[in-house]
Amino acid sequence: MAEIKDPENTIIIELKDGNVVIELLSDVAPKHSERMKELARGGEYDNVCFHRVIDGFMAQTGDVANGDMEDGFNIRSAGTGGSELPNLPAEFSKLPHDRGTIGAARSASPDSANSQFFINFSDNHFLNNQYTVYGRVIEGMDHVDAIVRGEPPVEPDRMISVKVAADA
Repeated sequence: MAEIKDPENTIIIELKDGNVVIELLSDVAPKHSERMKELARGGEYDNVCFHRVIDGFMAQTGDVANGDMEDGFNIRSAGTGGSELPNLPAEFSKLPHDRGTIGAARSASPDSANSQFFINFSDNHFLNNQYTVYGRVIEGMDHVDAIVRGEPPVEPDRMISVKVAADA
């Protein structure tokens, strides 16, 4: 396993093929990092599907309202919701949307991010300064690359569990 330098700012996502370890960039996007930890600690991300997965682009997940695959799951509504918490203000930075970075998904409003996020399959610099970057995969990108594609996928993959490393 990758060396975890800051367990309080590291997320471990269990996928079907293995774990994905994410370093949160709390110094760059503190509100987004805190939100991910809060939702992970509350078990909100567990069993949530990847509802939008575009080859060569990104894998999107985190709809805690509609993406839980064990709670009346309907793939058509996955991707339309968030958490019961208020939306977050944008925390744009100079960090580029490189392969393996985590970005905050949102609607047209820059200040509408809530619980959904995406993992970039490739360098997607056209997203720079438009979506908040708040983490990066430090281990398990091969498992991210194996996520089933589709908008939505016919049989979507899911995040089996999401934990803060300090709690694991």
